Amino acid sequence: MTARAALIRLVTLVLAGLLAGCSAMPERLVTGTPRADIERALGRPSAVIDLDKGTRLQYSRQPAGQQVYNLELDAQGQLRRVDQVMDPAWFAQVEVDRWTRDDVLRLFGRPALVERVALFDGDIWTYRYMDAFWPRQFHVHLDPAGVVRKLMHTDEPMPDEAFDPGR
Repeated sequence: MTARAALIRLVTLVLAGLLAGCSAMPERLVTGTPRADIERALGRPSAVIDLDKGTRLQYSRQPAGQQVYNLELDAQGQLRRVDQVMDPAWFAQVEVDRWTRDDVLRLFGRPALVERVALFDGDIWTYRYMDAFWPRQFHVHLDPAGVVRKLMHTDEPMPDEAFDPGR
């Protein structure tokens, strides 16, 4: 095989793999799917969390995407349920003054953005999500001890050209 043919074959395999990865959707997995099959279909999870009676595989599309999928596996490593947690109903579970940084990480994974502002002593974790068809952001304010002190939802800023049909 020539070097050029080998390169073409390699590029073709890489593109096929990327396209296959795009078609793998966590919500299409069937209950009972073994962990090995899940990871073969979706790749390595962005986080693995030990649970009382099993494991959570977390597949985050943050920071560019607006989804975080939690795949709950039973003690035998088989899929029990899939939850897309970037949703107001899941955000409502967060308890101000009770939840910690670790609680937020276990449920939502790493944020899309971490920033600080002058009027709050601590980090602000921002998660991107879709509310119906509108891009929004969920902000979790964590004090220096890692305790949730405030929650906010804002519209996601849009580039100016998105509002100028003449461009």
